Amino acid sequence: MLRVGLFTEVYHPVVNGVVTAVDTLRAFLTELGHEVTVFTPRHPEARYDAGVVRIPSLPLPTQSDYRLTVPVLRRSEIAHRVAQLDVLHLHSPFVTGWMGLRYARRYGHPTVYTYHTQLEAYAHYVPFEARATRYAASELTRRFANAVAAVIVPTVAMECRLRELGVEGRIEVLPTGIEVDVFARGRRRDDLRERMGAGPEDRLCLAVGRLALEKNLDIVVEALALVGSPNLRLAFVGEGPEREALETLVRERELHDRVRFLGALPRESLPDYYASADAFLFPSLTETQGLVQVEALAAGLPVLAADSPQNRDVLGGCARLLAPDARSFALAMEGAEIAVATREGMLEVARRFDARGIAARCVEIYQEAIARLATPA
Repeated sequence: MLRVGLFTEVYHPVVNGVVTAVDTLRAFLTELGHEVTVFTPRHPEARYDAGVVRIPSLPLPTQSDYRLTVPVLRRSEIAHRVAQLDVLHLHSPFVTGWMGLRYARRYGHPTVYTYHTQLEAYAHYVPFEARATRYAASELTRRFANAVAAVIVPTVAMECRLRELGVEGRIEVLPTGIEVDVFARGRRRDDLRERMGAGPEDRLCLAVGRLALEKNLDIVVEALALVGSPNLRLAFVGEGPEREALETLVRERELHDRVRFLGALPRESLPDYYASADAFLFPSLTETQGLVQVEALAAGLPVLAADSPQNRDVLGGCARLLAPDARSFALAMEGAEIAVATREGMLEVARRFDARGIAARCVEIYQEAIARLATPA
């Protein structure tokens, strides 16, 4: 049994891809018999969880559910939670991640870092000059990745990206996992189609995820405006800072009767939502993996995605890859044939992301890091 510490800048009650990734890894490491503790900033709306250490935090100066970690733990928590760990798995190169790295060095623990986010693609959230912000984000990633025993990336494209940034250490390609069989059991339901604004004769396109500028979701709204057929409908599942702007765009394009915003939904309900749509839209170019693409494939939902190296890695030839513009998406959305693979083919690709097997490989990476630390140079 290993005692694993997961250090993450964000966790429940926030809902996003990193939280889902950490949650899934935590669940399957526990199922494999390992002891897992999550270290994350304190959140005023968080519920008590015996396996989570909440670090003191402050609200950020911008509108955000994220918190600013104050990198201090009580000595009793350090002694009983950090000092006795076998390995620290860091999920952020920000304050929480550096705090974990500092404690790992103090107690002689190996560290592993999962590269979840292309930070330079999020420069628009920082009120400084964009070029300088992107440079600083790239430099932060390079320095942090070179400070750990191993970096985990979800796609080969992201391994190449880190090498371009100057990361010289060990890189392991290991995607974030999902419960494939859970999503494969999703069933088409007329009541959910109706909730998403579609009738029996309509074609329903679905987008799932955080409503944020870097996701390029305005592209699919503009694409819908280019499609003359009133039988093409669009539904968004998720929340985020761009929702108001997207709703404004929908009104400006007079699409309010063809677009639904469902907000955040319980994760256990998502398989039936995927299975009840006719196409999944993924216009983002900034993901390191794009977990929702795998969920859609597992549910048998054809995917229309922006063409990028990481999306090609994830989708394995089982999706239609498009130029990231409204016209390309519009042509695909109204085309007679959306799917490029059978349901069995999509499920086969999705099974590469089975969470149980990925957790087992993650344990091997931990053990390799522990062994390297124990071996004299």
